[in-house]
Amino acid sequence: MSTKSQTADFIIEQLGGLNVRVRKMFGEYALYCDDKLPAFICDDTLFVKILDANEKLTVGLAKGPCYPGSKDYYIIPDERLDDPAWLQKLIQTTADALPLGKK
Repeated sequence: MSTKSQTADFIIEQLGGLNVRVRKMFGEYALYCDDKLPAFICDDTLFVKILDANEKLTVGLAKGPCYPGSKDYYIIPDERLDDPAWLQKLIQTTADALPLGKK
């Protein structure tokens, strides 16, 4: 199952003033923030990388793979997507903790 473009558009909208973009990959989306990759959108669900830096923001969230064979990510439930302040803090905190990728 692939992610609907409306789902990716909604998540980008909720991330408001952050420097974010998505890139479509095999029917799913990679979500970039400040040119880092903190999350994926797969099967209409947001998956965020598990890091020490974001553990206080993710207490109680389920974990699971975003695609078969992937490592586990935090699974962001729909009701948390409706809280843009929390979502922006989560994505920015996660991105800030990641190194810049090689170009």
